[in-house]
Amino acid sequence: MAGNMALRVVPAALVALGLVAGGWAMGNGLVRAKAAGREVTVRGLAERDVVADLATWTLDYSATGGDLTTVQAQIDHDTQAIQALLTANGFTADEASVAGTTVNQFRNNQGVLTITIRQKLQLRTTKVMQARRTFAQQTALVRQGVALQDSSGIVYSFTKLNALKPAMIGEATRDARAGAQQFAHDSGAGVGAIRHATQGYFTVGARDGEGEGSGQASPFQKVRVVTTVDFLLD
Repeated sequence: MAGNMALRVVPAALVALGLVAGGWAMGNGLVRAKAAGREVTVRGLAERDVVADLATWTLDYSATGGDLTTVQAQIDHDTQAIQALLTANGFTADEASVAGTTVNQFRNNQGVLTITIRQKLQLRTTKVMQARRTFAQQTALVRQGVALQDSSGIVYSFTKLNALKPAMIGEATRDARAGAQQFAHDSGAGVGAIRHATQGYFTVGARDGEGEGSGQASPFQKVRVVTTVDFLLD
């Protein structure tokens, strides 16, 4: 009889112990969940208006004919016309150079030979505004018979991004904290330390109303970064 009672008591004790352990685990889980809930995730933004410091103008032009010497003479004429325009606007020979030349020959069914020479001349300069004004004069080349291709164009680049990064990251983080403080104020809490932070990508695009398409179409650009920050709440 006593042995049977002992057998019944031991399982009961184990059940009780299990309930206590389970209750502790549940309680501890609630504490952890509560602690995890005492934080807020916000994004911070930083923007800077900048002006491009490098201009790259690629002039792609071609000439077509039935005689190689004649076609090459046209290309030479076009190259001289482009160089004259650049020189007249204050650019040196070191800033402009031929970037590539291709020659294609095609003979049709009647045996007529057609030769096309296509050449690229590239201006790379830090005189950004000077290049912009000269680019606006390219119609003068067309009037001289230079057959500019659709791929001709100018690209403006901002190359000093690394110098801006530290200050902009700090600015974005402060902006994120301001957002966290608003959340904390609404919930009657305070903002503590940063628990986790992720830096977004830096982007360089056109300012509002400046240029079309890519930000590199205009020298007037905007640098932007968004950070994501988890703040602990007091």
